[in-house]
Formats: sequence, structure tokens, C-alpha cells
Amino acid sequence: MLSLALAGKPNAGKSTFYTAATMAEVQMANYPFTTIDANRGVTHVRTTCPCVDREERCGNENCHDGKRYVPVELLDVAGLVPGAHEGRGLGNQFLDELTNADAILNVVDASGGTGPEGEPVEVGAHDPMEDIDFVEEEMDLWLAGIVNRNWESVERKSRSPGFDMEEALTDLLTGFGASEYEVMATLREIDYPDDPIQWTDADREALARDLRARTKPIVVVANKIDVAPAENIERLMALDKPVIPATAQGELALRRGAEAGAIDYDPGDESFAVVGDLPDEQAALLSALRETMTEYGGTGVQRALDHAVYDLLDRITAYPVQDASKWTDGTGTVLPDAFLLPRDSTPPDLAYAVHSDIGDGYLHAVNARTSREVGEDYELEEGDVIKIVSTAK
Repeated sequence: MLSLALAGKPNAGKSTFYTAATMAEVQMANYPFTTIDANRGVTHVRTTCPCVDREERCGNENCHDGKRYVPVELLDVAGLVPGAHEGRGLGNQFLDELTNADAILNVVDASGGTGPEGEPVEVGAHDPMEDIDFVEEEMDLWLAGIVNRNWESVERKSRSPGFDMEEALTDLLTGFGASEYEVMATLREIDYPDDPIQWTDADREALARDLRARTKPIVVVANKIDVAPAENIERLMALDKPVIPATAQGELALRRGAEAGAIDYDPGDESFAVVGDLPDEQAALLSALRETMTEYGGTGVQRALDHAVYDLLDRITAYPVQDASKWTDGTGTVLPDAFLLPRDSTPPDLAYAVHSDIGDGYLHAVNARTSREVGEDYELEEGDVIKIVSTAK
């Protein structure tokens, strides 16, 4: 399962975002380091279910009238403060937790109501622009520190016959969650001395920055847009990097209202409908939220998750079935599973995602939309429904 991690300063709204996205109860409070131990939960990214191309909806519990929700892991860890890579605050614990995350959501308080150390301040008192590169910088310097601390082992290996620089760096960096391919891509991108003894701190930092960008892409979540000054949001949205305006508190209110049966709302919808009786105060709050959602096209929480998976990580959704005509599994369930795969994945890749035995026994595949057999090199597309024929049962 893909893993996304929430990063940012304390009090920026990470735990509220986490609760809204997972509906798992966590401690939320208006002071730094509310989160000590990492919270792990399951959230979903949203896409269009293939069942919209059939006469009837599939009825899958993760499909809401053609809106398909695909599970991913969401991690909420302790907040960062300046100097986290040196161990300030809970920095080392936080950064270590990020090792296995596939992408990072940097939650920023767009209202300017969170100070440099994560302390609550008056709205507008802090410039949120100062928090944009903060997480990226701390992660880069943290990884550079890991490289520096372990560099002596690379130098020792270089004295042995048959030393291979790429192999040594791969051994060092795969522990950070990087794949061999990603390490090789980084080494092709940067210039570096052939002899590790000649490497400088700048060389190791360049290595760390490029590898972090490849392995931990970041989307900025400009949170608290419902109370943020308009000029703050305008400046954030003008940045040359992915920025998603959001109100995690608004999303949480809608999710809880929908759970109680008072509101008709699916995560990612651009609006909602009140279907139950609400107190006047709550109705007024929802009216203000509706205006915010109209301006920004929703609460932004689902959009941020979707952007991380479908844009930053460039994933597509594929649906394996056993019956190509009915789009069902062996028990008759329509479109039972959805898998997030890297773009350019092939039917054998999907087979291995289902189960290693299915992949090992792969024979051929059928595109259930066209009822035609497709080759092993066929590149899967978003929403493909594929029958895998395998010797494995």
C-alpha cells in the first residue's frame, strides 16, 4: 500500500487533516507537540470507477455512485521545528518516521496563526511563506547528515580491490527508502569525484537533496483557508510548486455531519447538501464553509491526497477481475479490487501486485473493456479492467 506522510510545524493542522482524512480519533490541541507517537491510518484517494460505463453501479463499499475510493496509508507524526535535523524538538523521531513514506504533504498554516516554533499567535502575525521550504530543507539536511555520518564506511570500502562507487552508495542509501533505480538516477544527475575521500560536504549535500526530491516529493497543503487573509493565499498559490488550498477543519465537520446523517457529502465533492436538522449556529458555520468551498472547489483535503498519488507519484488505477464479461471475481463481486500502479505498468506488473504466485504463473491478460487479449508490454491506463490468466489459483 502506498504511504503518504503529513509534515509541518506543530499546530499547523496536521492532526485535524489526519482525522478528517481517516476518521480515526487522535489527540488534537492548540499547542506544540500534541502528537508524540506517530499515528498510522488508512485514507483513500478518489477516482472515477469503471462501473460508470456500465448500466449499473458496482455496489463496492469503496464506490459511492461511481466515485471510487482507493486505500492508501496516511502517517501523522510529531511536528517539526527549525533545527529538527539536528535533533531539536522531536526532529529525529519525526524524520526517521518519514523513511518509508512515498510522498509528503507539507501542512502549512496559511492564516499566519502559527509562529516560528509552532506556537499559536494572532492570525496574520506570522508569514506562512517562511514555512514553505522549511520541511524540504530539514529533510534534505537530515539525509545529508545520515550520509555524512556513514561516509567513513564508504571510504573504507574504497580501499578494497574491485570497489564500485555506485554499489557502495546504493548500499548506503537504500536504507533511506530509496530504490536502486532512484540511487542510480541521482548519481547520473549530479557531478561527483570518483574517489570518495575527495568528496566534500557540498558533494554529499547535493547527493542528499537530489535523492530526497526523487524519493520524497512534496505537495504543500495551505491549510486554514477559511480564516486566512486573502493575500496570504494569493502569494502561496503563486509559488512555482504544487500548493493545494485546504480547510481540514471544514472537511472534518462535513465528514462528521455525513456520518451523523445530517449532511449529504462524499470526500472530494465541491459542495454538500444539508439533509437533517441543524442548530442555527452550526447551520451558519456550514453556510460560511459552503462559500469557501465554492471559491476553492471543495475543502482541498481530498484534492491534496489525490494530487500526491496521481500527480506527484504518477500512479494509475487498475482493476483485476476473473470474469472479463461481468467484471467480477470468483464470488461474483463486481470490480472487487483497485490497485495503484506506476504509470507504464504492464499486465504482469498488475499480476504481481495481486499476488506473487499470480505473477509467477502469468500466462496472458484480457482487456475486459474490449474483450481482447493484450500483450505483456501493454501499458495499463487509468481505469483499465484486466483479466489475468495465470497457472496459479
